[in-house]
Amino acid sequence: MSTYKELYNKEIIPALMKEFNYKTVMQVPKLEKIVVNIGVGEGHSDEKYIEAALHDLEAITGQKAVITKARKSIAGFKIREGQSIGVKTTLRGEKMYIFMEKLIRVALPRVRDFRGVNKNAFDGHGNYTLGIKEQLIFPEIEYDNVLKIRGMDIVFVTTAQTNEEAKALLAKFNMPFKN
Repeated sequence: MSTYKELYNKEIIPALMKEFNYKTVMQVPKLEKIVVNIGVGEGHSDEKYIEAALHDLEAITGQKAVITKARKSIAGFKIREGQSIGVKTTLRGEKMYIFMEKLIRVALPRVRDFRGVNKNAFDGHGNYTLGIKEQLIFPEIEYDNVLKIRGMDIVFVTTAQTNEEAKALLAKFNMPFKN
């Protein structure tokens, strides 16, 4: 059993019910999924960059990743429709809580000059997007095996109706927001 899942069930649900005066447990916002995405700019010209990003993402999340393809051609970026442009994976359930715990407790503290994550990166519907500049902050990635240092987007999708509720939920999970 994940410690973050237990934390949610035992402490976060009662705290949020009290804070927002919910009538039932079903009103309490919960983490639905975490989507991790790595855009690979050079992927259209060289497949080995896509393979390296795929390997890195699978090592970080512990789950199979899929290659994302361009939906339409963009001449300015030299991209044609259907070309590989990135990799992503969607985490749910147990793996989602394990990844979140690893991100908050291990990876983020390893960021150089870390002062907290942006508290305004909510989309208005209770979802939070976190951008990371390099994949090296995760313990699974070995510096010597990295083909190219690249960042990633991590999207926390919640059932919260407002940014305020989503922020309270993530703060209870000890997300290190800037003050």
